[in-house]
Amino acid sequence: MTDTVNIISPIDASTYASRKLASGEEIASATVRARAAQRDWRNVPVADRVRIVGRMVDELLAMNDDIVPELAWQMGRPIRFGGEKRGVEERSRHMLTIAAEALAPMQRPDKAGFTRSIIREPLGLVLVVAPWNYPFLTAANSIIPGLVAGNAVLLKHASQTLLAGERFAEAAKRAGLPAGLFQNLVTGHADTEKLIGSGQIDHINFTGSVEGGRRIEIAAAGTFASLGLELGGKDPAYVRADADLDNAAENLADGSFFNSGQSCCGVERIYVHESAYDDFVERFIAHAKTWTLGDPRDPETIVGPMARGNFADHVRQQTAEAVRAGAQRHLNGSHAKDVAGSPWLAPEVLTGVNHQMSVMREESFGPVVGIMKVADDTEAITLMNDSPYGLTASIWTADLDQAARIGAEVETGTIFANRCDYLDPALVWTGVKDTGKGGALSEIGYHNLTQPKSFHLKHL
Repeated sequence: MTDTVNIISPIDASTYASRKLASGEEIASATVRARAAQRDWRNVPVADRVRIVGRMVDELLAMNDDIVPELAWQMGRPIRFGGEKRGVEERSRHMLTIAAEALAPMQRPDKAGFTRSIIREPLGLVLVVAPWNYPFLTAANSIIPGLVAGNAVLLKHASQTLLAGERFAEAAKRAGLPAGLFQNLVTGHADTEKLIGSGQIDHINFTGSVEGGRRIEIAAAGTFASLGLELGGKDPAYVRADADLDNAAENLADGSFFNSGQSCCGVERIYVHESAYDDFVERFIAHAKTWTLGDPRDPETIVGPMARGNFADHVRQQTAEAVRAGAQRHLNGSHAKDVAGSPWLAPEVLTGVNHQMSVMREESFGPVVGIMKVADDTEAITLMNDSPYGLTASIWTADLDQAARIGAEVETGTIFANRCDYLDPALVWTGVKDTGKGGALSEIGYHNLTQPKSFHLKHL
């Protein structure tokens, strides 16, 4: 068994960085130091925790010029997008701003002879298992509020983006967080599962595959640790007859192909009312053609390689299966490196698709999208719900009342109207069905990182 983990760059298959795996003794020591630091940190006033964690956010954002090229090398993100700075700042600042109110004691209405209230206490030790596709955004969702809520946090980052974990750790150190309160661990699957099952972890936040979520649940069984799981997605969009087709086509192309389609809430299937179908497809294809594959280090590149060749092969297989069953390809993108086993995969648009094809029901997590004609709202709702996943769904219409009505019938965590692929930190980020459980961001994110405690005091 190797004691190191390598980051294999999708750009040229080189080893971009190597890191030593933590030993069992090092992992155990990390939990001891975290718990010792948390005992004092939980008693620090919320305003002071906000100030100190705010410095951590400042330090992380200040590293962005170095982070951007690192992301290109680690997972193929084009440098033109500037990394994840804007989203990290928006989410982190919002969670810092609402902390005092979200964590404040809740006084119950007066009852003669009694004082009643509910307070929120930190859970203790939070383990964040972060993914490679948005290595800063997804991790910040739990790290920042987790620390502000009074917890200690251990971060186990995906092997593809290990350097992101080091950036968080460096930001914590520069900001002056107490030693041991935040730690970045380099661990393999077996040691991570052992840590989860040790009884030393109070809450686990995991973003990743459905199978990974099942392994987390199994590892945590019997520990009574709480879980936040954001797993797979197959997010749909429905373009109604009254939609602004130019707006829908432009934004849905972005939602389908940004980050090479490797987005938890990326659009993977589009349903269009039959009266708007031909017009929409024409406009969508025109926008999709601008999403061309290139070297992520080039400032002009808009689509980079996928993170790994096997991820791209999965999308190739779904596309080939759909074409064999009668689907039509519209881009037929070509690139010298777009071959089996390569992470270089050009975007594709498919029509003539149906729900017997895996590309319309099973997660793709890559730059392919199917567009399907529907007769009415009822058929669109049925097809949107014909999936084991439920993270987001978008409805494109001039009638927001109809969007709300349709959204109430769609099995998903978030309903968008006339936009997609975005996390508003004032709203809870959650999913249903195989997409997972729990929720991040908003005041509910703080509630999931704390334990309620009731005070029922009788006057004498």
